[in-house]
Amino acid sequence: MTTLTLDSASLKATAVKITADSLSVELADGRSIIVPLAWYPRLVHGTTEERNHFRFIGSGEGIHWPDLDEDISIEGIIAGRPSGENQRSLERWLESRAAK
Repeated sequence: MTTLTLDSASLKATAVKITADSLSVELADGRSIIVPLAWYPRLVHGTTEERNHFRFIGSGEGIHWPDLDEDISIEGIIAGRPSGENQRSLERWLESRAAK
């Protein structure tokens, strides 16, 4: 039996694109991974400007959106893991945005 091992060098993001319904990440090994934007509610509720204001963290191992307080790991995207944020946490975050 063989097991899948991931080369950590291939788990580096080089570009990010967000559309109305998807998050697309280009990886250092040439792959593009596209996942539903609905997996990340904070990105869904963010403005275009907030979504476009991101930076790579850990030399591309993750993506951080400071205006949305969102961090997504490339490993999580590849594994198909949506946001683990619970509904109450999201509601508090939305309330704090509305209060601004």
